Amino acid sequence: MTDTRPGRRPRILAATLFAIVVAAAVTWPYWPTVPPRWLPWTPLDIADAPNMLTGIKLARLGSDGVACRAVLHAAGLGFEPVPDRSTGPGCGFENAGRAGRGLTISGSVTATCPLVVSWALFERHALQPAAERHFGSRVSTARHYGTYACRNVYGRSSGRRSQHATANAIDIAGFTLDDGTTVSLQRDWNGPDGDKAAFLADVRDGACRFFRGVLGPDYNAAHRDHFHFDRGRWNACR
Repeated sequence: MTDTRPGRRPRILAATLFAIVVAAAVTWPYWPTVPPRWLPWTPLDIADAPNMLTGIKLARLGSDGVACRAVLHAAGLGFEPVPDRSTGPGCGFENAGRAGRGLTISGSVTATCPLVVSWALFERHALQPAAERHFGSRVSTARHYGTYACRNVYGRSSGRRSQHATANAIDIAGFTLDDGTTVSLQRDWNGPDGDKAAFLADVRDGACRFFRGVLGPDYNAAHRDHFHFDRGRWNACR
């Protein structure tokens, strides 16, 4: 039975807050020895091994363009901000810029800052380790179909806007390694080369740690030849 006595809830809340304050006071001397990656108020560092706070720190960057750009700058990655602007109903750029220097993405792309940070994390902690594990070589180039397109999902004439409409998604067609090996989603996802297929499966699984939306050939026919990675509102790992 629920206790509905007056004053019960405030007393519980006060006791909880008191316990938190006491715990903080007791552990305060040890805080300086805790690695920054384990402190929720410290900035995200792309070089740090991901942990349970990585997603929280990454999510905060969506509303803080200055902090987001600082993360990329600290990692030595190129990012040239572009002005916020609308390019059509439900389309345009906000907290976006041109990225490419220091990353494997081919050419220069315009994308939201959080998407670029997600890619940098994915590249360092999932993509490159997978390439070295399966091929003993690193990825030199990620081939893509672009980031921005003012359109609805699947290019339909009606319905909700795609994450591409705000440059908050990137479609990956394949990869080229330092040793010249090429891996293609269309050819190798279910192809005869087991190493390439296993590599792509690991890449998909690794991407789910850093992007909110990850769709590939197993999702539907529209994604038979590419991975879709985005930083949208909904979580999907397909």
